[in-house]
Amino acid sequence: MTPAAPPRVLVLRALGLGDLLAGVPALRALRRGFPDHEIVLAAPAALAPVAAAAGAADRLLPASAPGRAVPARLDWSGPPPDVAVDLHGNGPPSHRLLTRLRPRRLFAFAHPGTPEVDGPPWYAQEHERDRWCRLLRAYGVDADPADLLLPRPPGPSPAPGAVVLHPGAGAPSRRWPVERYAAVADALRAGGHRVVVTGGPDEDDLVARLAELAGLPGPDVFGGGLPYDRLSALVAGARAVVSGDTGIAHLAVAHAAPSVTLFGPVPPSRWGPPADPRHRALWHPGPDGDPHGRRPDPALLRITPDDVLDALAGLPGAPGP
Repeated sequence: MTPAAPPRVLVLRALGLGDLLAGVPALRALRRGFPDHEIVLAAPAALAPVAAAAGAADRLLPASAPGRAVPARLDWSGPPPDVAVDLHGNGPPSHRLLTRLRPRRLFAFAHPGTPEVDGPPWYAQEHERDRWCRLLRAYGVDADPADLLLPRPPGPSPAPGAVVLHPGAGAPSRRWPVERYAAVADALRAGGHRVVVTGGPDEDDLVARLAELAGLPGPDVFGGGLPYDRLSALVAGARAVVSGDTGIAHLAVAHAAPSVTLFGPVPPSRWGPPADPRHRALWHPGPDGDPHGRRPDPALLRITPDDVLDALAGLPGAPGP
């Protein structure tokens, strides 16, 4: 006789690398809270290695949409989920995507557009890691926002001990000028430090421009979007990681690699690293801007290369100029 399939928990977080890493504490809480369930994570297929490394899900259900939107549908089969969890957003599109699957229970924030969802209130200024853990606690699932570290990658770093500069981000408003990254690279290299540059699959021009301005040799240029296993190993073995508010900054936190993260238009109080001497968040307070804007945010532009170099010099065991 075939044994009955276990009940399933479906978690929607069809976003990017940084979003998934910020959601790891909540995902691990669900794993602990539902030990006899299969945890199915609806997220982009490219993030399967990240989810596996985090021990956050038993299976990944490929799901994504352009521009961080809610997917139009989920390729769900079999009985309805025992529990559906909206870790994607707080609005009717994600609520309705999940309710169409007829889950026995739905964990989601309240929204006036879906009054049938009886969830806790959404606070726009709340830190991302804290937000999702609070959601779960409202439904009786204990969650710890500090439970975010990943195990060390099994493979070697392609550039052990290097300072990693990552000039890209998901939107121009979060991209510090490449000329300033080059000034940081020049100062670090003059101090005898190895500097490497990374970029995503669509950022080859940006990577090439930084490499040219800083005179970086070919072996120190990692364009084209490194596969997750190599990127993870590079970050875990880095002397420091310098980037804007984007996925690699969260990866540095997950691997406890020293980091300096440049914030604007969104403050670190919402997406920044935990309080830890290994991590520095640079931010010049001001009004929030558009995180998906088409030009570098004014708050980001107030950060200077000297600010970054001073922050690096203040990291435990990290490089200075």
